[in-house]
Amino acid sequence: MAHTTLLEQKFRDPFVTAKGETRGSVDWRGLKTLWLNTGTLCNIECRNCYIKSSPKNDDLVYLTLEDVTPFLDEIDALGEGAKEIGITGGEPFMCPDILKIMEAVLARGHSLLVLTNAMRPMMRARIREGLLALNAQYGDRIVMRVSMDHHSRPLHDAERGQGSFDIACEGMTWLAESGFSAAIAGRQDLAESEAAARHGYGELIARLGLNIDPADPKTLVLFPEMLEGDSPPEITTACWGILDVDPADMMCASQRMLVRRKGAGRATVTACTLLAYAPEFELGDTLAAATEDPVQLNHPWCATFCVLGGASCSA
Repeated sequence: MAHTTLLEQKFRDPFVTAKGETRGSVDWRGLKTLWLNTGTLCNIECRNCYIKSSPKNDDLVYLTLEDVTPFLDEIDALGEGAKEIGITGGEPFMCPDILKIMEAVLARGHSLLVLTNAMRPMMRARIREGLLALNAQYGDRIVMRVSMDHHSRPLHDAERGQGSFDIACEGMTWLAESGFSAAIAGRQDLAESEAAARHGYGELIARLGLNIDPADPKTLVLFPEMLEGDSPPEITTACWGILDVDPADMMCASQRMLVRRKGAGRATVTACTLLAYAPEFELGDTLAAATEDPVQLNHPWCATFCVLGGASCSA
């Protein structure tokens, strides 16, 4: 009961913490990465999926090329050159327009970071053929980041379902044999230690013949855990100096995510990849509108993942 009461007192006022201190916020510093959430439908249901993806959850519906195009136009109008475009879900390769969206992004000169579980949706013949064609033309600008919760079969399958480890390994092997640039995303919470995790993933990478450096935090990313009901410290303006953290390094300083909610007439922009369901972090239906005001760090995951965890979903 005490934990619940404390949590209820925290992360309520966007500008003031439960202790009456000024809440930390992040100013916009210019676009580095635009994320496209292709929808929350997924071929599997992971035990601790932060966005609740599953074969039944369509709270975020599939993006279409028509949803994405105005935002690519808006990026072009900035006149700042190529950006990183991240694609996430759900499982992106369930989205009917995924290949058309990827082609549109790459044809404009941007780079792509595609998050996938590398399972059956990616391995369908139509998808494989389309990916091979894109890689042949734009391969130097495509990175496929595969979610592998752990380097061992038992712990990975405990999170993602029996047999998921072997299926994902088949997908990663196909990516390697087909010449794709690949990366792996794992979970810190399941690791014995970071050193042990990188060693274990390194052995898996060697077995599968992947061109991934397990010592490189960009190609083997170990994300901090995000749990509903967690009660981390609230971030105040003083925390930047105390923690020696630069707010410019936070995701919401340079990243935004495009989503389309079920029943909505158009796609909208959220502050980051993590908070798709928090209405106060939905910032507008254009990039310009979504970057006008500072983002108030009024959610536990702002602390857990970004400020204290030092993590970012981009490359």
